[in-house]
Amino acid sequence: MTGIKTTGEKKLMLFSGRAHPELAEEVAKQLGIGVVPTKAFDFANGEIYVRFQESARGADCFLMQSHTAPINKWIVEQLIMIDALKRASARSITVIVPFYGYARQDKKHRGREPISARLMADMFRTAGADRILTVDLHTDQIQGFFDGPVDHLFALPLLADYVGAKVDRDKLTVVSPDAGRVRVADRWADRLGAPLAIVHKRRDPDVANQVTVHEVVGEVKDRVCVLVDDMIDTGGTICAAADALFANGAADVIVTATHGVLSGPAADRLKNSKVSEFVFTNTLPTPGELELEKITVLSMAPTIARAVREVFEDGSVTSLFDEQA
Repeated sequence: MTGIKTTGEKKLMLFSGRAHPELAEEVAKQLGIGVVPTKAFDFANGEIYVRFQESARGADCFLMQSHTAPINKWIVEQLIMIDALKRASARSITVIVPFYGYARQDKKHRGREPISARLMADMFRTAGADRILTVDLHTDQIQGFFDGPVDHLFALPLLADYVGAKVDRDKLTVVSPDAGRVRVADRWADRLGAPLAIVHKRRDPDVANQVTVHEVVGEVKDRVCVLVDDMIDTGGTICAAADALFANGAADVIVTATHGVLSGPAADRLKNSKVSEFVFTNTLPTPGELELEKITVLSMAPTIARAVREVFEDGSVTSLFDEQA
């Protein structure tokens, strides 16, 4: 006889960075496990130190970090944690990125620009990640930037079912805030059995976050309009789109987005907006100053946990969303 046989079983371990530990704890609870204790701190000059306090040898490791502010710090921390797991002899490393940083820079709009979303994928791969699990990428093409499996989860069922249960669907119109979101808005319209409208806008290419709304295409008068987007950053785009809908006779406007980035002037814009409700998921932590009655946060933890279990058990992540096909 040659070789040695082992009777060891597969082992799932969940790790979390410091960016959004609350979501990791929720996912761990759904899985019936605990988050692996980790020692992490910053040196005086800002360098990051990480050490896991349990052995990861031979384990299938899932490392969660959402890229919230300060975004560059948390990206570097995640890369350092990946390297630590690789050097700890992890069997596999799946990076869970509920919000994928730099996703908006997925192509060159003009010369001498980077494709930062591709750079992110390259860094994950170089650090040692075998797989990426993420939620609602800014564009689907980012999946092709990573040389390995990418499990792309969707918040649409969670958000659409919440809205559909609150609003009379006969009075509902799904609205895309720009041409780039039409495909997603169309899926919403199919799921809710509602008509579709589009807000046509034009950006100033030389001024960041500057949007001019031109016109609304579709019937919105006396309708409850649901604006659907993947992320809200400063709130300028979505609030301008909502104003355009009200100007065209909308009875009410509800805004939904997977990722509530909510930076800069977002707090004031959301507070002062005529929008009746903003609905986000918890892929990112909600800033304390935005704990308003008109803001609702839904949890993606059950969906992420189910996807983690499917990956670990060699199941099908796609099956979680087959109903959308």
